[in-house]
Amino acid sequence: SLSTGLDLPGRFLFATLTLMTLIAILVFIEEAVYIYRKIPSSKRSIIIWINAAAPVISTTSCIGMWVPRSTMFTDFTAGIFFSIVIHKFLMMMINECGGQKLLLRRFENGRFTISTGPCCCCCLCLPRVPITRQTLFWLKLGTFQFAVLRPMLIFLSIVLWTNGNYVLYNLSPKGPAIWINCFIGALTLFALWAVGIVFRKVRILLKSKNIIPKFALYQFIVILNHLQTTIINIFATQKIIPCAPPLSSTARGSYIAQQLLIMEMFLITVISRVVYRRKYHDLEPPECACEEAVDKEQAP
Repeated sequence: SLSTGLDLPGRFLFATLTLMTLIAILVFIEEAVYIYRKIPSSKRSIIIWINAAAPVISTTSCIGMWVPRSTMFTDFTAGIFFSIVIHKFLMMMINECGGQKLLLRRFENGRFTISTGPCCCCCLCLPRVPITRQTLFWLKLGTFQFAVLRPMLIFLSIVLWTNGNYVLYNLSPKGPAIWINCFIGALTLFALWAVGIVFRKVRILLKSKNIIPKFALYQFIVILNHLQTTIINIFATQKIIPCAPPLSSTARGSYIAQQLLIMEMFLITVISRVVYRRKYHDLEPPECACEEAVDKEQAP
C-alpha cells in the first residue's frame, strides 16, 4: 500500500503537498465569499468558476497522488472542469466589455485578427474578420463545443476503460486512446484559438481591469495542466523516466506530474487571489464617451 511503501522523506513530501492543497482550498473559499459579497451578480458566477480552476486541479492531483488507482477519474474530472472554465473565460472578457451589445458598439467598425495562436499564428495572410453578432456567435461556439464535447468524449473513454478497451498509455493506431486524444486535442486548439482572438482585440480596452495578468494565469493553467502533463506521460511511456520499484515508469511519471501540479496550482491560486481581489471600475458606455467628446469641442 501507499503508506507502507513511503519512507520518511516521502511521507513528509506527501504531507507537505496535501497541506498546500488544503491551503489552496481555504484561499479559494475565502475568495469566493469575498466575490459573492462584493462583485455584481452578473459577473459573480463566472469569476468564481475561473478562480476555482487551480484549486480543483490541485485537489484532483492530490487525490490521485494518495490513491493511484483513481488517477484515471481524477484526470478526467480536472479535464471536464477546465473545459468549462475556458468557455467561462471567454464570457468573462465579453462581460467585462459591458456585454455583447456594448462590445459590438465599441468595435462597430473593427475587425478580429484570426491569425493568432495556437492554430493560425503563422498564417499571416488570413483576412481580418469584421466584428459582428455572427462572428461573436462562432467564437462563443468555439469554446462552448469544447465544454460540451470533451465531457462526452471523456465519458466514452471511461466506459471503454471499464470494459478494458481503453488503455491510457497505449498509443497504437488500433486502440481507441490515440484517436480520442487526438480529437480532444483538436477541440482544445479550436477553443484556445477562439479565446486568443477575443483577447487580442480587447486587451487594450480591458488593460485597466488587469486582463493581461488574468489571461497569463489562464494560459499557465492550460500549459501546466495539458502540455506539461502530456510531456511527462510521453517520457514515462518511452521509459525516459526510469522505474523505481514498486513504481513502474508510467506510475512514477504520473506521481511526478501530480506533485508538480499541486505546487504550481497552489502558487496560481495565491496569485489569482491578488489579481481578482482588486476593485475595478466599470467601463464607460460608448455613448457617454462620444457625448463627453462633443461637450469638450463645444466648450470653447
